[in-house]
Amino acid sequence: MSSPSPDSTREPLVFTRMGIVGTGAMGRGIAQIAAQAGLSVKLFDQNPKAADEAIGFVAGLWQKKVNKGSLTEADQNRFLAALSPVAELSELADCDVIVEAIVEKMEAKQSLFGQLESLVDEDTVLATNTSSLSVTQIASGCARPEHIIGFHFFNPVPLMKIVEVIPGVKTSVQVVERMMQLGQQLGHFAAQATDTPGFLVNHAGRAFGTEALRILAEGTAECADIDRIMTDQGGFRMGPFTLMDLTGLDVSGAVMDSIYHQYYQEPRYRPAYLVQQRISAGLFGRKTGEGFYRYQDGRQVMPEESSIERTASCPVWISPEDETSHQALKALVEAAGWPTAASEQDPEALCLVTPWGEDVSTCALRQGLPPSRTLGVDMLAGLDKRRSIMTSPATDSYMARAAMTLFSDDGSAVTRLKDSQGFVLQRIIACIVNIGCDIAQQGIARPDTINRAVELGLGYPKGPLALGDHFGPARILEILNNLLESTGDPRYRPSPWLRRRALLGLPLTAEEN
Repeated sequence: MSSPSPDSTREPLVFTRMGIVGTGAMGRGIAQIAAQAGLSVKLFDQNPKAADEAIGFVAGLWQKKVNKGSLTEADQNRFLAALSPVAELSELADCDVIVEAIVEKMEAKQSLFGQLESLVDEDTVLATNTSSLSVTQIASGCARPEHIIGFHFFNPVPLMKIVEVIPGVKTSVQVVERMMQLGQQLGHFAAQATDTPGFLVNHAGRAFGTEALRILAEGTAECADIDRIMTDQGGFRMGPFTLMDLTGLDVSGAVMDSIYHQYYQEPRYRPAYLVQQRISAGLFGRKTGEGFYRYQDGRQVMPEESSIERTASCPVWISPEDETSHQALKALVEAAGWPTAASEQDPEALCLVTPWGEDVSTCALRQGLPPSRTLGVDMLAGLDKRRSIMTSPATDSYMARAAMTLFSDDGSAVTRLKDSQGFVLQRIIACIVNIGCDIAQQGIARPDTINRAVELGLGYPKGPLALGDHFGPARILEILNNLLESTGDPRYRPSPWLRRRALLGLPLTAEEN
């Protein structure tokens, strides 16, 4: 069945004539959604054939929709009529908004905006699709910086339903309001953010990959272990190493370095040494056939999980330190039919602890438990999905096998980790939440905007503040405090936004009155 024509009663367009400079993947994507929204769109590219090729590409996409019955021929013809290539930059003079999507170089963008400013009316808005450059700096050479704004889309533009609206220091309020409305009329969530390194989405995404790389560099777990934990336990669409391979480590590595240095070596964004090492080796990921994983015919080769060497049941003692975790583990032990030990002093007892930001060694010694019989269980996401257990250097091999047997008794997947502060899930989630809180603390965006933008832009199961509320702000704060104390690394220092709300018992989405 064909889709209906756009509603003629919709709110009038805030702009009617858009110019686009640069007709690569981003430019043609923006042109597509602009034409579909009812704008007249002119496309310019330094390559004389590129604008025509971009229109042909978009036309092909619309034709596929017509063939599937999801678009009428009448709408297709109307959309096509809205697109026109132009041979000279001066032909964009009558546009009321122009979006540049050219090479990500400051000098090129400043030069282009200087040329455009001399051609257009004084009320024309000039928007940059930059993903990493300062909007304020781009506008610094213009006579009318109040009409310059960031309008950052994500690739592929028609599918990624978010656009960041980034005013420079001198951008007028009216321009911001008009571009927010335009973003919505293009069918995207318009996320207003301040002109800071990484803006909102790329800034919020710093923890996922960098903390995973740190865990890998420490030898706590392999790439596949980390990815499985984050997808199975954390609910993410893909693990951090699969994502870096898909994006290309050369690309994601450059973003890591850029934001880290733009924030003057802020420890929260510090990349791991592994990145440059692997880039030097040409291990970019899927596009080079090998990255963190190997690829055969473009398909990821995921290592198989090790088989579990099963043991007979043994008595199990569960630390009472965390009552909720104690009861959940007790129910699991009883369901498996294993006996419970009356005391941790039972020489045959497997001792289970539930560290929060601690390693098993510290947790066992702090509770006066025998290190050789003590293992840690990550209870952050409960026991309903994949389970993560952690051994210490002193853990007896038989006790490790017994724990693997117990936790896989009902058919659940189990990952064994080497001793580390905070497991895998705890560390990555806590860092994601902490960076999201600091974005809110800096006033880069409103809490509800942060959550929605990250869900749409990064595909996380929840936005960072919502993740914190889901697991509990006090729990996240406890994990970070323990990580900070045990490592001494300021990357784990809690954001004031998180600390205050956790201590006050407030949700992380709570704004100050």
